[in-house]
Amino acid sequence: MKFEAGKTYTTRSACDHDCVIRVAVAKRTAKTITTDKGKVLRVGVYNGAEFVRPWGSYSMAPIVRAS
Repeated sequence: MKFEAGKTYTTRSACDHDCVIRVAVAKRTAKTITTDKGKVLRVGVYNGAEFVRPWGSYSMAPIVRAS
C-alpha cells in the first residue's frame, strides 16, 4: 500500500481515542510525502505498507499508515 496525492489518512492517539490525527497528502516523491500544510515527511515501509510519523519519533508518537 502506498500513499496517494490528494487523499487524507487518519489514525487515533494511543493516549486519547477521541484525538484523531489527519495527514492530507498534497504531493509525494519516492521517499517523502508533502502534506497540505507544507510539511515534508519521510516515508517508511513496514509489512508492505507505507507509514509516516507526522509528529516525530518518540515512544507514544502517532503513526499514520497508508493501509
